[in-house]
Amino acid sequence: MIRINRLALGACAAAMLLPVVSHAQLFTLTKEQLIQLTSQSTFERFPDGRPKIPDNLLERARGMSAEEVWAGFNQANSGGGAQGGGWRNQYEDGFQVLHPKMKLVGRAFTVQFMPARPDINSTLAAKQKEKGLGQLNNQFAIDMLQPGDVLVVDLFGKVDGGTLVGDNLFYYIMKTTKTGGIVVDGAVRDLEGISDMMMPAYFRRTHPSAICAVDASS
Repeated sequence: MIRINRLALGACAAAMLLPVVSHAQLFTLTKEQLIQLTSQSTFERFPDGRPKIPDNLLERARGMSAEEVWAGFNQANSGGGAQGGGWRNQYEDGFQVLHPKMKLVGRAFTVQFMPARPDINSTLAAKQKEKGLGQLNNQFAIDMLQPGDVLVVDLFGKVDGGTLVGDNLFYYIMKTTKTGGIVVDGAVRDLEGISDMMMPAYFRRTHPSAICAVDASS
């Protein structure tokens, strides 16, 4: 999955959601799986099981520079840090920044979109039907956002057909997350429209195409 962007997240918890876009299939982690994967968190949780980093910690992070955040990660490394060698994979660069003077801080809500696999669609569709779910679109993930969330999306760098949001959904995310933002390892569209909206956004490229069908796997 996409590694954490340099300014996105001095203090965030990843929500492991793997949904899909238009006319494709859906795979998500259960509440129990989320709790198990984030068992070291001592914070309260959202109803779906995601750790809820306290607002006061997010505000403290807004006063930190990228270098200060990075130094904190390095201290965790030198002290042993998290299991598996500390916080060594928390940096990614090469993004375009919509508003360079705006800091991006929030609770990471992670989403991974994968290329469609017609050979496994029928199996995924059957499992989806068992859960009482119909065909879903990228709005499904966006509708799960909470105030303070940063939508972190792995589209494997896809540009043509990999435009997660345009100006309408960008506005919706801005109003929903309030102080959050978006990071896309892929593209966005309607750059002229979103440039006037004051929400932090990191993305690889811009493209006029709409997002095309993909699906997800575990």
